[in-house]
Amino acid sequence: MLALVDANNMYCACERVFDPRLRNRPLVVLSANDGAVVARSEEAKALGVQMAQPWFQVRHLEKTKGLLAVSANFELYTDMSSRMMAVEARFAPRQEIYSIDESFLDFEGVRGDLVAIGQDLRETVLREVGLATCVGLGPTKTLAKLANHVAKSAERKPGSYPAHLARVCNVGEMSRGDLELIFSATEVGEVWGIGKRTTAKLNDAGVRTVLDFVRADAAAIRKSLSVVVEKTLLELRGTACLSIDDSPAPNKQILVSRSFGKSITSADEIVEAVSEFASRAAEKLRNQGSVAGAISVFFSTSPFRKNDRQHEANATFPLIRPSADSTLLVGTAMEGVRRLYRSGFNYAKAGVMLVDLQEADAGQQGELDLFSSVSGTAEMPRSTGRDRSKLMDAMDTLNQRFGRDSVRIGSATLVSGGSETRSWAAKRERRTPRYTTRWDEMPMVLA
Repeated sequence: MLALVDANNMYCACERVFDPRLRNRPLVVLSANDGAVVARSEEAKALGVQMAQPWFQVRHLEKTKGLLAVSANFELYTDMSSRMMAVEARFAPRQEIYSIDESFLDFEGVRGDLVAIGQDLRETVLREVGLATCVGLGPTKTLAKLANHVAKSAERKPGSYPAHLARVCNVGEMSRGDLELIFSATEVGEVWGIGKRTTAKLNDAGVRTVLDFVRADAAAIRKSLSVVVEKTLLELRGTACLSIDDSPAPNKQILVSRSFGKSITSADEIVEAVSEFASRAAEKLRNQGSVAGAISVFFSTSPFRKNDRQHEANATFPLIRPSADSTLLVGTAMEGVRRLYRSGFNYAKAGVMLVDLQEADAGQQGELDLFSSVSGTAEMPRSTGRDRSKLMDAMDTLNQRFGRDSVRIGSATLVSGGSETRSWAAKRERRTPRYTTRWDEMPMVLA
């Protein structure tokens, strides 16, 4: 038996843990530069606020309906997610973290009432982390995901499903008749893996509910749609086609990019931004135990500013030896910017991508560096010639202990001089404190 545990309105819930004034009020979380809605509370949904809706379209609801908005605080959300996942992992032998707010649990070998275990899990996460969750149980991943949908809907929309299925729902214990009632009450588009286009095709073929889909001919589904959709059908019938992956494969590439809070025109500002992005990417690279064979650097103007001259720069620079050394990756990115930069443009976005990723202990020798400790040219250092792994470990340890950017590459402060507020930083005018990861932003309780 598998479980899908999902936090309810994760981003909004994290904000409410530390600020009770936000509870029971319409709340939205805004994207980078405070441009669009990326999360909504149930109260905000009731006002008609849509996901990804531009903020300027709903801003009037602040005055008319009391809508509250905060800037995305991903440092807080990521830390809260880690805490939640750690608690959930105590309840099952295996866990697959599916997203920042979802994880699959494998209860193979666990005896007892799984609904009671699910309720205990919910109460423990709520007590220790402060986040409300729903639990869906089923013999396959797709059925567990569907059960989670039922558990949420039964709580949020009374009457949509039987009330006793709210919060924790186990479809694996249902009789065939009860399961078919659930299937008949659920639109096929709610099934995990059935997107809008597939839903439209199924609707055109007369398949509108999950029950219609389960009763469809598997061979015909495979022929008219795809093998993937056929596997979804088999999963709903109870045949497991998707296994728990408690050791996800490492990323094949790592991308860090960002739109700027304002246009920037100087090479130094782009260098500072790209240096920070390369540092972030290098840290992620080391966390998954990989090295990169090349780094891509890109920056561009905004196509939405029709009156601006347009320029898009993009190039990939191979490394002589695959590396996870921040100094090397940042140095290569810096020189890439200086090679690609052209004056007279209003740049709006930049980023780096690490590609040709390999295991750090793969033992690949690469090209021999025979003549100097820094190979390539003075303008493009593609190899350090030294093993800096201990230095990188020390830097990662210090940043984990004392907070992000406690130790950073010097070029990441080229323009700002160490100030936390970068001239190019995305607008986060409504960001709440990073309560759990910054000493100076921790909440204070006065006696």
